[in-house]
Amino acid sequence: MLNVKTPDEALEIIRTSFVPLDRPPENVTLSSALGRVLALDVTADAYVPDFHRSTVDGYAVRAADTFGCSDALPAQLILSGEVRMGEGAGLTLAPGQCAAVPTGGEVPQGADAVQMLELCEDYGDGTIGILKSVAPGHNMIFRGDDVKPGDRVLPAGRRLEPQDIGALAALGMTSVPVVPRLRVGVISTGDELVPPEQIPAIGQVRDVNGPLVCALLEQAGVLPRFYGIVPDQEDCLTRTMEQGLTECDAVILSGGSSVGEKDAAYRVMSALGKILFHGIAMKPGKPTLLGRTGSGKAMVGLPGHPVAALFCTHLFVRAILARLEGRSLRQRQVTARLVEEVSANHGRSQYNGAILRQGSQGLEALPIRGKSGLITALAGADGYFCIPRDCEGFPAGTQVLVNIFIAD
Repeated sequence: MLNVKTPDEALEIIRTSFVPLDRPPENVTLSSALGRVLALDVTADAYVPDFHRSTVDGYAVRAADTFGCSDALPAQLILSGEVRMGEGAGLTLAPGQCAAVPTGGEVPQGADAVQMLELCEDYGDGTIGILKSVAPGHNMIFRGDDVKPGDRVLPAGRRLEPQDIGALAALGMTSVPVVPRLRVGVISTGDELVPPEQIPAIGQVRDVNGPLVCALLEQAGVLPRFYGIVPDQEDCLTRTMEQGLTECDAVILSGGSSVGEKDAAYRVMSALGKILFHGIAMKPGKPTLLGRTGSGKAMVGLPGHPVAALFCTHLFVRAILARLEGRSLRQRQVTARLVEEVSANHGRSQYNGAILRQGSQGLEALPIRGKSGLITALAGADGYFCIPRDCEGFPAGTQVLVNIFIAD
């Protein structure tokens, strides 16, 4: 019998049982930093931008010179010069003067606002008419509006996204300190398994979980190492697990996590370390197994059914990876209207795949029907939603929170 934990209890065990790996950061180029985890806080050492900039094509002015002006009574200012892109303004406005400035150009000293070109008139005699008044700061970005020296721009532990790369470029960072990639071993076990390239005989099936779990790890920024298909023999499995634990930061074993006579994962992990839990009150994925070696390395036993392995990797393995990398786990979620009724088994959290689509009343979630051994049922799924253990299902029209599969 399994002594099951709730999904939340399992996540709390992960949080309290593992600590970030103590490894020195490595430096990568800015072009290689996407998806990597920052090892150190990034603080600004300069003003960004380093000068007052215009956000429109127009005329830099002293705001006080425009107060009370209108189409009928424009403020007439003397054009003192023109600012060119990529060059300093090189002039200072006196009262009653203005300067032409392009979008992104430096606002001259003495000016405290910019009026857009469409609300100005060039009279052709060296004077410009301002047709609408502006307040100080209008259409301007001031020096340091983005960041100032000493400001924390990005925190340690953040997985870098494209907008973060842009921020690092703005700071002039060409070398980025990141957490070394985790190395995770993956083992498939089962006498019935054959590699994907092999035609299965009667009683055999292609190994789905090996490629599936490796792909999920790669998506999470991890370096997976696949140790192949191991038969249901404890000595073979023990040797492979020991090799993986020597060479990797964690090992994931797929299959053999239940309580049958040939389900050896529990016995092997018990011999190699401490079992933290065996069984989670969820469907699919109840036989999920988690252990820890004396040196603190994680051992995960996933169910052999592919859909169960997918959900458990997304729910729990990603949480372990985030803990080892010293970062918070982020889950992208959207709210969608369930288009069909979904029933559930009382007593276990049920996880259901979903396809998202835009309907007449907003975002809709189409539940995917299928058994935990049928991975093709989830091909094309956008994410999944959970029916709580104390709920017998959701009627059509229920607003559900869908967890997007593409997450970090």
